[in-house]
Amino acid sequence: MYVCLADNQDITRAGLMYVFGTFGGMECRRAEDKAELLFQLKQQDEAVVVLDYTLFDINDIDELLILTERFPQVHWILFSVDLSADFVRRAIVISHQISVLLKESPLQEIRECIRSVLRRQRYICQRMAEILLVPPAPKFEEEVKLTPTETEVLKDIALGMTTKEISEKRFSSFHTVNTHRKNIFRKLGVNNVHEATKYALRAGLVDSAEYYI
Repeated sequence: MYVCLADNQDITRAGLMYVFGTFGGMECRRAEDKAELLFQLKQQDEAVVVLDYTLFDINDIDELLILTERFPQVHWILFSVDLSADFVRRAIVISHQISVLLKESPLQEIRECIRSVLRRQRYICQRMAEILLVPPAPKFEEEVKLTPTETEVLKDIALGMTTKEISEKRFSSFHTVNTHRKNIFRKLGVNNVHEATKYALRAGLVDSAEYYI
């Protein structure tokens, strides 16, 4: 079985390679970006892709839909720190080849997910299943309250700066900026940089002319 690790965190990839290796007959390769991911899938059209959706450069749910249609034999394991219930509901509807794991999942669940995928079956981790069982709350238009620091970090994210670049600019640790990033995504109800950037443009935090330079 060919496994493509579309996850930019070194420690996560190392752990996944070890777990997949315990099953035997697994070939694990890293995809550093979307172009590399597409190249690998063209060579291995029945691969398993472990995708950190919140950190990898997949723009939105529509782009993920295009990928599932283009590579119908690929099984996708969405493996992220935090995914909104609305996003997961849409994802599992568009394709039966999408499984969901949160990075807080215990090792036993990760192994169960891999076993399910090997049988070409979908797997949803227990925590996400519990979240999905909660009826969606009515949506009300309300102002998102970001702290001044979060607002500045969101501006930098929208202008294309990486977490490392933002930490250097602010003289803060990578961990601190990454925590701000997670809090921003949670408050905005978004899952990746593309969605956060669209919010920043709509809210006028970033001038569209500056964004397109």
